[in-house]
Amino acid sequence: MRIYLAARYTRRLELCGYADDLRTMGHIIDARWLLGAHQLDDTGAPIGDDGVALFESGSPQTPDQLRQKFATDDQDDVLAAEHLIAFTEQPRSSNSRGGRHVELGLALGARIPVTVVGPRENVFTWLPEVEHFNTWPECRTRFAADAGTAASASCLARLGSVT
Repeated sequence: MRIYLAARYTRRLELCGYADDLRTMGHIIDARWLLGAHQLDDTGAPIGDDGVALFESGSPQTPDQLRQKFATDDQDDVLAAEHLIAFTEQPRSSNSRGGRHVELGLALGARIPVTVVGPRENVFTWLPEVEHFNTWPECRTRFAADAGTAASASCLARLGSVT
């Protein structure tokens, strides 16, 4: 299954580990923001993982072009997903840009199944179609079972085509 992982950018490395977990189960995780160099500083300037402003470090794109590229990449990646897993924060616990909320909204609007890991940050995480887990290990177990079911179905389909 193609899965999009949504979270605060500051959790990117943590989510890369979760993406690896999911990949070992056979899921596809190809959200470009997880690759890095896809963030904004507190003033909204595009910066790389080293904190250097991208448009000052030789990027041929202007800051506005980079912001648009990040948004378009993320939007395309969410809409290409078959499932979105949103990693949430304690409500009102810190300042953040909130891109993960937009990603969750895009998925809900496109009727892409959504799973939330962590506290229910806003009213939309209470929708009946939104699956919820308190922790990643709980969620990982669910997606491991999902991967096993998909692998069994694929195996059965191949067996059916040989008989």
